[in-house]
Amino acid sequence: MQLKKNKRTGEVPIITARQAVSLISDGDCVYFGGSAGVAIPELIIDALRDVHSEEGSPKNLKLVGTVAIGDWATTGFNKLAAPGLVRRVVASGLNNCPALGRRALANEIEAYTLPQGVLAQLSRENAAGRPGVITKVGLRTFADPRIGGCRQSECSKEDMVAVVDIEGEEHLLYKTFPIQVAILRGSIADEKGNISLEDEAYVGESMSIAAATRRSGGIVIVQVKRVAASNTLNQREVRIPGVLVDYLVVDPNQRQTYATEYSPAYAGKMRVPDGKIASLPFDVRKVIARRAALELTPGATVNIGYGISNGIAVVAAEEGIYRSVTLTAEQGVIGGIPAPGQDAGAGTNYDMIAPQPDQFDFYDGGGLDIAFLSSAEVDRHGNVNVSRFGDKIIGPGGFINISQGARKVVFSGTLTASGLNAIPDNGTLVIANEGTVKKWVKDVYQITFSGAFAKERGQEVVFITERAVFKLTPNGVMLTEVAPGISVQKHVLANIEFDVIVSPDLKLMDARIFKNEPMNLAPQFHDNAGRA
Repeated sequence: MQLKKNKRTGEVPIITARQAVSLISDGDCVYFGGSAGVAIPELIIDALRDVHSEEGSPKNLKLVGTVAIGDWATTGFNKLAAPGLVRRVVASGLNNCPALGRRALANEIEAYTLPQGVLAQLSRENAAGRPGVITKVGLRTFADPRIGGCRQSECSKEDMVAVVDIEGEEHLLYKTFPIQVAILRGSIADEKGNISLEDEAYVGESMSIAAATRRSGGIVIVQVKRVAASNTLNQREVRIPGVLVDYLVVDPNQRQTYATEYSPAYAGKMRVPDGKIASLPFDVRKVIARRAALELTPGATVNIGYGISNGIAVVAAEEGIYRSVTLTAEQGVIGGIPAPGQDAGAGTNYDMIAPQPDQFDFYDGGGLDIAFLSSAEVDRHGNVNVSRFGDKIIGPGGFINISQGARKVVFSGTLTASGLNAIPDNGTLVIANEGTVKKWVKDVYQITFSGAFAKERGQEVVFITERAVFKLTPNGVMLTEVAPGISVQKHVLANIEFDVIVSPDLKLMDARIFKNEPMNLAPQFHDNAGRA
């Protein structure tokens, strides 16, 4: 393909998705922009799948995405799991693309899951020509090369992380790598390739990826919904300059997210009335989210993670207290309400969508008062695993950055799994059927959060389940609250594979959590805010 940018006019050629794929060579490192199901260049992903299927090439690609890309089933990177297409995948998670995760689990491809913030920052360091990201994020977790070095398959032999000493203190160096092709997405391009993200729910690190690719001598391709005349875009809405863009692909059917065709609220073009924010169904997940919401304090800046923790934002909206705190999501949402489910990464009624590297700079620097995160496994040391368990490779996402950077971290999850039927019943909790899988184990399978490291740094750590609340103390994990109707011995201690300390001041969890009616948190919460 001979199409090139017009050096006289600066106009960028518009090509088809299949022509874009023809620019990828065997073995290339291909960096895709987007997050989960937000801002994904899906048309080009489709073309890559189809061309490889028909021609057997491009093949043996190094596939990179800062955030796991896919809908947990069939879209995004799930489409690129054909044998021979991918040799290596580097992302913060594989949970959204289980088809690739299964190949990594079978040791058929190399797989590395780096902390999301590190990957976002790595594109910026790469663009600037620096050797990598130097940080304490990941120390004492599976990202530490002395424990795992971010590897998720046995055939992953390259050392992407190293331990370095700076003035007597340990840090990790996450190394930069060359990028041959960047495939990004925007809303509108002008003829010179300037890219506006005005309709997108996500900014990400698009300019950094483009600049890093250009520095590597690579090609930058941007998928957009439409093209405007040169010099007609709002300059303040341009996020990728045309000087970094080589080719455009137009997809007039481009969706804002996998789940949403278009929401002006996600694009920051309107605010949704509080009464229009959907409520959570009354179930055990809401019970946990409600108890976690009780940890909110007036004026706090908090992160709302994915999974059960994501419901805390909805509870805060239901209870009329979300405006008294600043909720954030790692993809860049600051203020308002981070979106749940397959819209995760988007937000409603936010104050700002920050570039993702900037958001993680803020997190890493201690900007969070409280982080609300999910937990898959907890062990006797207070370690938490969310990155790999059972037959699933999940990856850490933003978990490691967030959990290490916050002054207080609240982990949420059910005490057991697989078959658990816990029913909130008018102020009490009934365990109608116990889960067959214990999640509180002697030793977690993979360390995504180090309890010992947290204790050394004086971090406050709380664990919330549907039936009990625990805290990490210098002497171990302590049970501090139990749900009404729950037996401490039968329902709690018997389902934990290690000894926990039972607080001499053991309390009952707030009965309001287990009633199918508003908890009426606002009056007391706002009163506390006034006193602060």
